[in-house]
Amino acid sequence: MILMGLLFLVPFYFLLVNSVKSFGDLLSNAASWPTTFEWGNYQRAWEITEFPKAFMNSLVITVVSILLIALISSMAAYRMVRHNSRFNKVLFMIFVAAMVIPFQSVMIPLVKVTGWLDLANTRTGLIICYLGFGAPLSIFLFHGFIKSVPLEVEEAAVVDGCTPYSVYWKIVFPLLKPMLVTVIILNSLWIWNDYLLPSLMLQSDALHTIPIATFALFGQYTKQWDLALPALTLGILPIIIFFLAMQKYIIEGITAGSVKG
Repeated sequence: MILMGLLFLVPFYFLLVNSVKSFGDLLSNAASWPTTFEWGNYQRAWEITEFPKAFMNSLVITVVSILLIALISSMAAYRMVRHNSRFNKVLFMIFVAAMVIPFQSVMIPLVKVTGWLDLANTRTGLIICYLGFGAPLSIFLFHGFIKSVPLEVEEAAVVDGCTPYSVYWKIVFPLLKPMLVTVIILNSLWIWNDYLLPSLMLQSDALHTIPIATFALFGQYTKQWDLALPALTLGILPIIIFFLAMQKYIIEGITAGSVKG
């Protein structure tokens, strides 16, 4: 396990070590330790990519998308489980089937539809797209987990005078914490690091997320590795910190949701 851990840390070594090298030193030997530490690379990358603006765009898009995915998916899954009608069964199967549709097959229709609805080149349009693409897997996970919630607890709450909404928010929703955190983590890793969907939806420089701002350092004839690597380091640092802080919930949530029903 230690050897496997070290193997997976090798890319981070190359990223961090080469982010503080000069361009010539980086090209001559990427695996060597820096002869001089060029900390100015980070300052230049910060300024060229306009990192604070890109960071705020990524943060707003990720947080709002995650909140919508978590809340709407959990409510939809709860309704499908507790009202097991034929319509809800078919609807659940449609969501499951949507998980296997490759994104490349809907790229052109997506751009056309968002253009018709005046959602192209807006944060709102991108957030709605993330909600649509993130909901199927989230509903699938919540659906399996909610089956483990005892129905008797909800029935007791109804006897005590709770409305259906009170039952969900006061009884069911707090019990969804392990799966809720899992859904938040998985979708945060995807949305924060996603390049393809923002590149299709956001053309304005003022709306660029961190992956798009970093990609601007790679041209057709030149690649500014001495600036791109510091920019990549700055971009992945927040999500790594978030992942390390929340990772203990992942196995608990996925295991609980996969063995029920």
